[in-house]
Amino acid sequence: MKRRFGLVFTSVILAGVLTACGTSDKDESSTGSDSDTNDKVLIMGTSADYPPFEFVETATGEEIKGFDVDLAKAIGKKLGYEVKPKDIDFNGLIPALENGQADLVLAGMTPTPERLKTVDFSDTYYTSRNMLITKKGSDIKTTADLEGKTVGVQLASIQEGLVTDLVKEEKVDIKVEKLNRIPEIVQQIISGRYDAAVIEDTVSKGYLADNKELDGTLIEDGSEDAGSAIAFKKDSKLKDEFNEQLKEMKENGEVEELVLKWFGDGAAK
Repeated sequence: MKRRFGLVFTSVILAGVLTACGTSDKDESSTGSDSDTNDKVLIMGTSADYPPFEFVETATGEEIKGFDVDLAKAIGKKLGYEVKPKDIDFNGLIPALENGQADLVLAGMTPTPERLKTVDFSDTYYTSRNMLITKKGSDIKTTADLEGKTVGVQLASIQEGLVTDLVKEEKVDIKVEKLNRIPEIVQQIISGRYDAAVIEDTVSKGYLADNKELDGTLIEDGSEDAGSAIAFKKDSKLKDEFNEQLKEMKENGEVEELVLKWFGDGAAK
């Protein structure tokens, strides 16, 4: 669902520091059901720039909050795990799984064929669509209007893939600008450096509410994505454990309660 195109991701926030201490951290605090120890703490990799899915709550001391965090903690509690979110640049999340710096990833990530080559995914837990974000008064209303424009997307996202396909397959002349964080992209639009951005609709609504000079239009040309799922290291036993609880939470209405809490009535599907 998010953003989140199937590229092989290449970096992690503070990669050198994390790599240096990754083994120690994993042994002491982040091992899950794949470990031979009794440690019941799981590290949840996420990119905390994507409200309401995940964001930093500065008023509470840099705490990471959001829909994905609540969902992971709820499932973890049912399974007897404590889930601790870790903020990582989005394009570093899959490497974090592969090298043991995270036990699972919730970041509005879509299980694309490319990603499935390197990690496993749970069942889908949420689905949304994409939106064109522009300054008010812009004549950009469809992807066809992006001809000759500068368009911002998040690096390694579904939206990057969507715009790249417009360039490569539909021969639309677009200058694609890729940044790590959504707020940076929004600021580039406000400053006039970008003509538009493609961002997931649920996330876009928050930025539109906070920035009255921006406008948003749903993309109606088949851009609905496959939805968000939880990523795990290949062959992790956590996948089946989390899938079982996720299924129950969908059936008993707990997932819908979280959707209503974070997205409002209009997002409950």
